[in-house]
Amino acid sequence: MVAAAVVLAGCGGGSDKTDTKEPSKEPAVTASAEELDTAEPEETEPVYSPGPEGEIDEKADTEGWVYDSLYDSASEYVQDICDSLPDEAESWSPAQWLAEGGYLDDDGEAILKFGVPKLCPKWSKTVKQAASGSYERWISSGEYEVKAKPGQYDPDSDVQEIGPGTYQARGKSSDCYWERTAANGSIIANQFVTQARVLTVTLRAGELFKNECGTFKPVG
Repeated sequence: MVAAAVVLAGCGGGSDKTDTKEPSKEPAVTASAEELDTAEPEETEPVYSPGPEGEIDEKADTEGWVYDSLYDSASEYVQDICDSLPDEAESWSPAQWLAEGGYLDDDGEAILKFGVPKLCPKWSKTVKQAASGSYERWISSGEYEVKAKPGQYDPDSDVQEIGPGTYQARGKSSDCYWERTAANGSIIANQFVTQARVLTVTLRAGELFKNECGTFKPVG
């Protein structure tokens, strides 16, 4: 009986604790340098400067207006036009310079109509005239066809249309030539100019005019 008790005691011995396993820890996932480089930056709302320049830039962005890539902003383009108008319009009238110089092409008209009244309002009327196609035309060097209702400027044509009337070229002219020609090719009037301060020509519908003597402006 003693031996049996010993055996039973040996079988019932041992720890009451059950084996437990600690949960495995997965390594943290980190982005590689390459993934960080290719991550798309978060879009931020553009910030516009206070004042008319900011208003022009915001309007241009909202409307999706496109301007010359030489400029960083639409307002910079408008300011350049404002600064250039008094000086660049020498061979053309100011509105003619805008229209025939290509500054109203594409979104240029919309940008200038909105921006010029804000940055240089004195030229607002000029922009409207240029956009309408009804503006004073000066005659620079070249060949012209005189028409009662001249058409729009054609950059692809060697002969432009001009309205009838009296025109003058003021300033020093030397060693130049102008010529009025009938539709049949006969010369109506011409002049080889050695030196002059004022030149005057009167053009009638149906004539052709060739000018090599500076810029003629309408008078009267």
